Amino acid sequence: MINFKYDLHDIVEMKKLHPCASRCKYFQIVRMGADIKIRCLGCGNYIMFPREEFEKKVRRKIDSYESKFLEK
Repeated sequence: MINFKYDLHDIVEMKKLHPCASRCKYFQIVRMGADIKIRCLGCGNYIMFPREEFEKKVRRKIDSYESKFLEK
């Protein structure tokens, strides 16, 4: 299990490609709670995972939502 902090609107890379036409593996976290809802950045479809399953399938955090506002 990967131990890193992720928050709402962060961009994450998953271990497997999304089976859409864009074959994207980058997703944005849209909802957090007991379940985590992510949106494919290629096609825009939503996927919902239990938190434990999400933590097993995520590879790394690509971009932080807050970093865009703190760089100024």
